[in-house]
Amino acid sequence: MAEKDTISIHLVREALLQSCAPGAATHEVLNKVGIDPALLEQPAARVPATAYARLWRLLARRLDDEFFAMDPRRLKTGSLAFLCRASMAPLSLGAGLETGLGFLSLMLDHLPAQLVRQQSLAEIVLLEPEPESRRAFTYFTYWMIVHGVACWLAGRRIPILAIELRCPQPAFIDDYQVMFSDNLRFERPRTRMIFSADCLDLPIKRNAEELKRFLAQAPANILVKYRDPDSLAMRIKHDLRQMPAQIWPETEQLAQTLCVSASTLRRRLAEEGHTYQSLKDSVRKELAIVWLAEPQISFADIASRLGFADVSSFYKAFRKWVGSNPGHYRSLILNDIT
Repeated sequence: MAEKDTISIHLVREALLQSCAPGAATHEVLNKVGIDPALLEQPAARVPATAYARLWRLLARRLDDEFFAMDPRRLKTGSLAFLCRASMAPLSLGAGLETGLGFLSLMLDHLPAQLVRQQSLAEIVLLEPEPESRRAFTYFTYWMIVHGVACWLAGRRIPILAIELRCPQPAFIDDYQVMFSDNLRFERPRTRMIFSADCLDLPIKRNAEELKRFLAQAPANILVKYRDPDSLAMRIKHDLRQMPAQIWPETEQLAQTLCVSASTLRRRLAEEGHTYQSLKDSVRKELAIVWLAEPQISFADIASRLGFADVSSFYKAFRKWVGSNPGHYRSLILNDIT
């Protein structure tokens, strides 16, 4: 993982909240993993993701708990290794997730989980036994483990369409949006992660040697790499979100705005793994998912806002992006499907 990948100091404080005594003990732990304790007082501070991973490992060893002491039952040291080993035995990602979620449900008292397939969409739902919700950090740490292992099993990133949480929105969510999805919804009836059901059919082809390498790098390799906020792709996506889709510039016009040639723009985006069209599609998808969660916005309005000529064109594009039609996605996200 490149050192440019960073974690907000807010998440460092969250990790320490239940797992380390404040004061001298906290300072000693942070110094040991290469994090300056003075950064705790700087809200905008960030630390290398590798340092955050070292903190996770150190706290796990000291507490014999790989879940930051956030559940009455410890997720004892070695649990991640067992989770991966058990989950890689089935042939498909869906079966592997069933196995992994079953193990975590046995290990954690407060976070039993269920994998549900709803036609072309899938969701992992936390069936919490108590009426009160957990901290947002608790939920996101759980999703970090589950999603990180799922991506490793599949050998590719599993795109998340939405995450809903029972808890109130915390003051800081920027890193969570980058790690998982821009579409985070709080104070919802259930805590769940929604993604395309097609992913469940992906084959698992992992062997013992690959597992050994994965565990040697864990948990750094399940901290989803951060997109460089200064990258050209991120700047373009930010600008696209600020203007109606009907007036998004063509490639040549955008290049002029950025004071580069069209060929240079294409080359620089290609170096970051993108095309201008893929960025436009990405922003359209993000906005569509957000607006579909608002029942007062009609499909025709969404199609118009996204710059489509008609509703049928929007339907076709959404199915290509998500693997589901907009009506089914809206029904799922609004809890109309049982």
